[in-house]
Amino acid sequence: MKLFKYLLIMAGISMFGLASGCKDPQENSSLSFDEIVASRRSIRQYDPDKKISESEIRTLLQTTIEAPSWANNQPVRYYAAITPEKVAAVRELLGDNNKRNTANAPVLIVSTYKKGGSGFFRGTAANEIGDGWGAYDNGLSNAYLILKAREMGFDTLIMGIRDAEALRRLLGIPQEEEVMAVISVGYRVQSPNRPTRKSLDEIAKFF
Repeated sequence: MKLFKYLLIMAGISMFGLASGCKDPQENSSLSFDEIVASRRSIRQYDPDKKISESEIRTLLQTTIEAPSWANNQPVRYYAAITPEKVAAVRELLGDNNKRNTANAPVLIVSTYKKGGSGFFRGTAANEIGDGWGAYDNGLSNAYLILKAREMGFDTLIMGIRDAEALRRLLGIPQEEEVMAVISVGYRVQSPNRPTRKSLDEIAKFF
C-alpha cells in the first residue's frame, strides 16, 4: 500500500510538471515530446545576455527539412538574421508591438514559401485551395522549427505583423516567394502562464 501511494504521488508530480511547463530543456535534455510541447510558449521578453550561434541556428533549421510538404515539394525557405546589424534592420520592419516584444532577441528568422508548387499539378491548381497549400506547408515547417527550438532550450515568437516588401528588399527575397512570418529566437526571461486551451470535445468530432 505504501508503494502504491508513493507511485500515485510521483505520478501527480510528473503530471503537474507537464501541465505547468516548469521543466526547462536547458536543465534536462531528455524531455519527452509532450513535455517539450507543454513548455513551449510565445515569448515576448528575451534575455539580453544570452546569444545564439550560427551553428545552433543551422542545427535548428536542419530539422525543418524533415517537415512534410505537398508531393515533397519542400517550398519553404528561411532567411536568418544573426548579426546584430541585420537583426536590428529586420526588427525595424516589424510592427511597434513586435519591435518591443523582440527587443533583446538575438535572432530573427523570416519564413517564406515558393508559390505555384504545393497545391499544383503541372501548373494547374489541384483543388480550390491552390497556393494555400504552400502556406499550409509553411506552417508545418514552422511548427517543426519552434518545437526543435524548445528542445534546444530556445524560445520563439511567430509574428505576422511585418513589412513584407521591405523585408523582401532587405534580404533579397525573390518575388516568386510569399513572405509569411518573422520568428524571433532567444532565451526567455521568465515563463509566462499557460493560456487557456479549448477542450478536445470543442475541436474534434469522432464518427
